[in-house]
Amino acid sequence: MPQLIFGLIYLLFLTRFLWPLQLLLPIKIVVAALALVALQFHRWSELSSGSIFSPEFPRPVVALFNWAFGAIVLLALLQLALDVGLLVAIPIHGGLVSAPDGVRYGLAALAAVAAAIGVQQAMRIPPLRDIEVAIRGLPRQFDGYTILQLTDLHISRLFPASWARAVVARSNKLGVDLIAITGDLIDGTLDARRADIAPLRDLTATDGVHVISGNHEYIFGYGTWMAHFAALGLRSLENRHIVLDRDGSQLVLAGITDRASRRTGHVRDLAAVLAGAPDGVAVILLDHQPSDARHAAGLGVALQLSGHTHGGLILGIDRLAARANAGYVSGRYDVDGMTLYVNNGTALWPGFALRLGRPSELTRITLRQATGKGPCRDAGRTGQGVP
Repeated sequence: MPQLIFGLIYLLFLTRFLWPLQLLLPIKIVVAALALVALQFHRWSELSSGSIFSPEFPRPVVALFNWAFGAIVLLALLQLALDVGLLVAIPIHGGLVSAPDGVRYGLAALAAVAAAIGVQQAMRIPPLRDIEVAIRGLPRQFDGYTILQLTDLHISRLFPASWARAVVARSNKLGVDLIAITGDLIDGTLDARRADIAPLRDLTATDGVHVISGNHEYIFGYGTWMAHFAALGLRSLENRHIVLDRDGSQLVLAGITDRASRRTGHVRDLAAVLAGAPDGVAVILLDHQPSDARHAAGLGVALQLSGHTHGGLILGIDRLAARANAGYVSGRYDVDGMTLYVNNGTALWPGFALRLGRPSELTRITLRQATGKGPCRDAGRTGQGVP
């Protein structure tokens, strides 16, 4: 399916953008060949590593491929919009209307600049985003408790050790109570990424650094990577919960394996994960993908932290990502009384590293007490919040 989509993009580029231009045929052939090379980025990635998800070229080459690939995709979308405009103009002008070369060159320049900005926005060290979440039944001792959510780091040739060190340094300066990493930490095998992921060993928080898997961990050896995360001091929260204590008051932090685990024969059973947790205590759930949020709300979870969508990457096109994730793509949602926060991602997959209007983020979540009644876990059912 992806190759079909890229083939249609290339066909649109050739027939509607390149061919109508008043250029010499040899120039058109060269431009067409370069565009084809750029659109085959994922095939070159597969040749470099055996996986389209892990391009093993030098970082500048990966960035250049992302810019060229993104520019062609954006240009195809702009050309499509121009063609729609030309069709609308037919009844107005009483016949076919053509666009001058200058318009097409303008579209190409716009696509190239937008792609360059998008790649820069994707590769930067993410800025801090502060949010507050009011939780009914949250004990006074946890009012002001801070969680730093990191997600979708996709440590790779595009996001190497130097980038990871900068993220760790910025994270540690925040002095949060707990760090939660909600999956997709890597793109590549352990042998390829061992040095790049090493800086995560230095992440520190009062109540530790907790991690769950994403779908990409299953691409590159789930068991191997989860064992290595543990060796780095990242505490696995896969299919289990822990109870945080402050002066006798409690808060439950739970995690569940990614939906990709179903393809390996595992069963995702959130009720089993929460079994044995103290009744009437607020639950925070880490789940890489947001799609099952309604199920979590039904089990009395107060706050779910997810990632996976990368915020939809590009404002407008993000609606496609929303359709694939039960409508959840970026930011805060109220799901049957539960707060769902879908993080735009600390980084993103290096196979399409563009961000336009959906910035990356280091997300500091501050918990606040909420008044009144609301959902709270009680024996696996939605009950009443503790005052």
